[in-house]
Amino acid sequence: MIRVGIVGGTGYTGVELLRLLAAHTAVELCAITSRAEAGIAVADVFPNLRGHIDLAFTVPDMAALKACDVVFFATPNGIAMGMARELLEAGVRLIDLAADFRIKDVAEWEKWYGMSHACPDLVAEAVYGLPEVNRDKIKSARLVANPGCYPTAVQLGFLPLVEAGIVDLTHLIADAKSGVSGAGRKAEVHTLYAEAGDNFKSYAVPGHRHLPEIRQGLAARAGKPVGLTFVPHLTPMIRGIQATLYARITQETDVQALFESRYANEYFVDVLPAGGHPETRSVRGSNFCRIAVHRPQGGDMIVVLSVIDNLVKGAAGQAVQNMNIMFGLAEAEGLGGVALLP
Repeated sequence: MIRVGIVGGTGYTGVELLRLLAAHTAVELCAITSRAEAGIAVADVFPNLRGHIDLAFTVPDMAALKACDVVFFATPNGIAMGMARELLEAGVRLIDLAADFRIKDVAEWEKWYGMSHACPDLVAEAVYGLPEVNRDKIKSARLVANPGCYPTAVQLGFLPLVEAGIVDLTHLIADAKSGVSGAGRKAEVHTLYAEAGDNFKSYAVPGHRHLPEIRQGLAARAGKPVGLTFVPHLTPMIRGIQATLYARITQETDVQALFESRYANEYFVDVLPAGGHPETRSVRGSNFCRIAVHRPQGGDMIVVLSVIDNLVKGAAGQAVQNMNIMFGLAEAEGLGGVALLP
């Protein structure tokens, strides 16, 4: 059994980790931390877990965490980097669901996240946890930087085009919409029901923190810098992301065949038949990314539609997928749930 600890178990990604790991046959949950909820039973905070998890939240205790085989950080940015070194030195493998280790350029990270990095030397070691790109590196990684939700949907949608080199890499456009759970569980005015319900708006148009992460990933696959315009939007739903992606084709290719070939062996990426339109509800609660590719009116613009559940493939589910790879398990172990409809 894999002994698992979770630091920060009371946010939306934390409870999603708990939901998935509670049904994982190879996992023993050993520690779930929360300073605010310490001493309170997990099931009293999250009643959906009654009968599945009988642990209580505890304050972060390094001795308990060092006894784990792997520790997930479902914490705000800046927490994992303060604890990572001590846990790694104890032989614990780490999966960080925040952004502490995603961006290789530390100065760039510090600019976007507004703090000094506590362990910049570990950034170079961290493996970016997008299995569809870095599966072999993830297998032997000590430290995995779990991708952000927008970056997952956008990169999976663009990858076949970028890798094939058949589009203008200087003018990529990502128009993405997310449900309000992407903002986290903390109370803020803009995510109140009366504010977010019956409303639709863009935000962070001058620059979103996920922009450098997406650019970094796409540039690595292209072998050169990419020009990307990324505009996120808040939608009045709880879960889900749809990324509508635009790229101008520069080389004639059967793009449907290209996508089907690129993801033929990727269980969690489902390329729809030509003409398809994926819906966020088709992936709700699941670890799947569903993709459709279009070429409107046979013109030179390729439009890719990419949908994920931001809390699963965009966070906790991808983290479990990474854990499975790290410990040599079947990649879909604990992630076989069918999406919820209606």
